[in-house]
Amino acid sequence: MRKTVLITGASRGIGKGIALGLAHLGFDLLLNYRANAESAASTQKECEAISPDIKVLTFKADISDTGARVSLIDFARTQFGRLDLLVNNAGVAPEQRADLLEETELEFDRLLKINLKGPYFLTQLAAKWMIEQRSAGSLNYNPAIITISSISAYTASVNRGAYCISKAALSMLTPLYAARLAGFGINVYEIRPGIIATDMTSGVKAKYDQLIAEGLSPIARWGTPEDVGKAVGAIAQGNFPFSTGEVINVDGGFHLRRL
Repeated sequence: MRKTVLITGASRGIGKGIALGLAHLGFDLLLNYRANAESAASTQKECEAISPDIKVLTFKADISDTGARVSLIDFARTQFGRLDLLVNNAGVAPEQRADLLEETELEFDRLLKINLKGPYFLTQLAAKWMIEQRSAGSLNYNPAIITISSISAYTASVNRGAYCISKAALSMLTPLYAARLAGFGINVYEIRPGIIATDMTSGVKAKYDQLIAEGLSPIARWGTPEDVGKAVGAIAQGNFPFSTGEVINVDGGFHLRRL
């Protein structure tokens, strides 16, 4: 039986890049999306074209909603019967970049509900199911959990404070669940992308083009969703069996402190 991966926010951007990368590796895929059914269907078709033998399904669910999270996991149980890897990728940017002194509670609550609460409790549901499968003695079963965070977890951007707070808090999900789940043989990882070319960053392209040209990161280019997908693929294939709680930077070296 092929291994199954659930990717949240998989219809476009980084989520799509992850899905395409895993399709090349032959994983069955459950692609979660919140709003854009057309984009999700397009990603599904592209994955199926890459590997015609794999099973690829889409499921609409807002992971910030308790009932939707339960429905998503129930659908995975019914349609796939197993979950080998959860990729917490879904997230949103601020609707409007606002100075820290002007940001509203409404925007703060929205960002934390989607970017933090959703993946935190979806991981809880997925982990419980993974523990069940481990207890049942499932063959060839070495589950893992990956959370896609951001360099905004430690980089202060005063015109999108709540977003940075949401990503900083999200980063704690990995050490918490890594410590809790290690005894069950479930490894947990964080992948921390840098400046990635997606529709979410298209509005600030000129700004980051200039910063990259001025030396923002040692690897002087934009990252791509495929770059993130390759990191996920390495974990999905079990290439880090003696690592858990690890942060993998996919940021062109942005995290290096240089003089």
